[in-house]
Amino acid sequence: MIKRFKSTSYLLLICLIVFFGCNKTETTNLDDETITPSSPNILFILADDMGKDATNSFSEGNLKPNMPTIDNFINSGITFSNCWVYPTCSPTRASILTGKYGYRTGVKWANDELNNSETILQKYIKQQTNDSYSTAVIGKWHLSGNGMNQMNPETFGMDYYAGLVGGGVQSYYQWPLLNNDQQTTETDYITEKFTDLSIDWINSQDKPWFLWLAYTAPHTPFHAPPAEMHSQGNLPDYVDGMEPLPYYLAAIEAMDYQIGRLLDNIPENEKNNTIIIFVGDNGTPNQVAQFPYSSTTAKGSLYQGGINTPLIVSGANVGRFGVTDNNLITSTDLFATIAELSGITVPSINDSKSFKSLLSATNTHRNFQYSEKDDGITESWVLSNGQFKLFTDSNGNQEMYDLDIDPYEANNLLNGVLNSSQQESKEALENELIQIRN
Repeated sequence: MIKRFKSTSYLLLICLIVFFGCNKTETTNLDDETITPSSPNILFILADDMGKDATNSFSEGNLKPNMPTIDNFINSGITFSNCWVYPTCSPTRASILTGKYGYRTGVKWANDELNNSETILQKYIKQQTNDSYSTAVIGKWHLSGNGMNQMNPETFGMDYYAGLVGGGVQSYYQWPLLNNDQQTTETDYITEKFTDLSIDWINSQDKPWFLWLAYTAPHTPFHAPPAEMHSQGNLPDYVDGMEPLPYYLAAIEAMDYQIGRLLDNIPENEKNNTIIIFVGDNGTPNQVAQFPYSSTTAKGSLYQGGINTPLIVSGANVGRFGVTDNNLITSTDLFATIAELSGITVPSINDSKSFKSLLSATNTHRNFQYSEKDDGITESWVLSNGQFKLFTDSNGNQEMYDLDIDPYEANNLLNGVLNSSQQESKEALENELIQIRN
C-alpha cells in the first residue's frame, strides 16, 4: 500500500512538472507575442461647435458643463491646448479625412463638397493594413452638400455609414437618418440614436475597429435634451429671446452622458485596447461665446475662439496622464496620427504630420500651424509660429498678434511700428505661407 502511494505520488509529481513546464513555455510564447501590442481600436469623437470656453480644464469661459466622461479623458490622458481646426465644420472634417489643407480639396467653408476621388482616412487604413481594420462613420457627415441628391458617404470607402448626411437638423427629435442606403425620419433623440448605432456596430465587429463618431451636439438648434441626460434644471422649450447658454451646455452634457453609455457597453477587454480621440470641429457659436471670446471672434472667424478647439487623447497607447501639451497641432495632423495608431508607418503625408510620439513622450511637433477660410466673400489665411500669428486675406489686408502677451488678439501689432524681432517673425511667417500655398 505504501509502495502504491509512493508510486502514485511520483507519477503525480511528474505530471505536475510536465504541466507547469508546458505552461511556462506557453506563457513565454504569449509574452513574446505581446511584445508588439495588438492593434488598438480607435474611437474618434467629433463634437460639433464645441470651443474651449465650453470645456473643462481650459481657463476660457466662466460657465462650464458637467461632463464627467470627458473629464475622465482629460484626467487620464493628454489635453492639447494649441490645436487649430477650421472656422466651420465641413473644412475641418475634410482636413482630418484627407490630411490636406482646404485649398487643396476645395472644402473651405460649410456646405462645400468633398470630391469622392479623395482617399479618405478610412480607405487609406484599409488599403495599407490589408483590410485588418473595420471602419465606420456614424453621425454628421456634412461633406456632400445639403441638397436632395446627396451621395451615400460609403462611396468614399468606409465599411459602414449611418447618420445625418447634411449639416444640421431642424429638431433633435425629428431628423433624417441614412442607414443601409435607406433614409427614414427618426424621432429618437439624435445624440442617443448615434450612440445606439455605435454600440450596435462596435459589438458586431470581430477584428480591430476604427469608429468615427460625429455628434451634432452641441450645434444649434438650442433645445432641452431628455432630463436624465443633463444638470441644467427644468428647461422649457427654447424660443428665440431666451438665454441660450443653459441649452447649449445641456446639449454638451447629453453628449457626455451618451459617450459614457457607449463606453459602458463596450466589453472591458475591448475598451482596454481602445484609444479615444476627442476634438471640437470649430469654436463656440457666437450666440453663446463666453469671455474672453466674443460674437466676432468665435465660430466662423480665424481668431483663436474660432479655430483653437479642445483636443483630448486618452486610452490605449497613451503614456502621459492628466497633462497639457502646448505643441502646435493642426486638424490635418489627425490623418497621419490615426494612421500610425493603426500600425502604418507614416510620420507625414500630404499636409499631415503624426503626433503619435507625443502620446508617450515630450517632443517638438511643428514649427508653424495654418488655417484658412473662404466664405464666398473674402479668402483669408492665418499662420502662427506659436508666438506670433499673422492674418492675410486675398485683398492684401493683414493683422498680426503676439499670442504670448495677447492671447485673445486685442492688439494688432500692424497698427503700430514693428520692432526688429517682430519684423523678422512677420517675414518668416510670410515666407512659410508662400511655401504652404505653393
